[in-house]
Amino acid sequence: MTALPSPRQSNLLMVLAVIGLISYALYTQYVDGLEPCPLCMTQRFFYLLIGIFCFIGLFHQRFRLYGSLGAIASLGGIASAGRQVWLQHLPPEQVPACGPSLQYMLETFPLSDTLRTLVTGDGNCAEVLWQLFGFSMPEWSLACFLGLLAVCVWQMFRSPQLSGAR
Repeated sequence: MTALPSPRQSNLLMVLAVIGLISYALYTQYVDGLEPCPLCMTQRFFYLLIGIFCFIGLFHQRFRLYGSLGAIASLGGIASAGRQVWLQHLPPEQVPACGPSLQYMLETFPLSDTLRTLVTGDGNCAEVLWQLFGFSMPEWSLACFLGLLAVCVWQMFRSPQLSGAR
């Protein structure tokens, strides 16, 4: 019988997964030239939050607390990735208008307008510029957030006797 990973091992695996996901996102941006849309940037933020909570969880034995915080961040990522998947499946006539780049919005728009665009997306978020096995990057991101959520929920409810921690 295979032993279940400890809370530390689970947190380490999630940190490594987040590093891999963010690294690939940066690779596609700077090497492949895919400019991230507002919802992509929001998803990166939620990945970073999950990574931070899991990294802190490596050093503290409060795995339920950090599992809860990671689950909340995962839900935010699921919401933003789900919104982008929804935008990508809208009929062309219902897609919102494309907006300016995030850098331009941060420099010229009020912060509230920029944050609203980061949460709701724009027409740029509906473009499918990358696919793997027929799934777009937001669809893969949604699957990754669901996987991270599953591990975070498992961390929250795992038995202290099995994990050796509190």
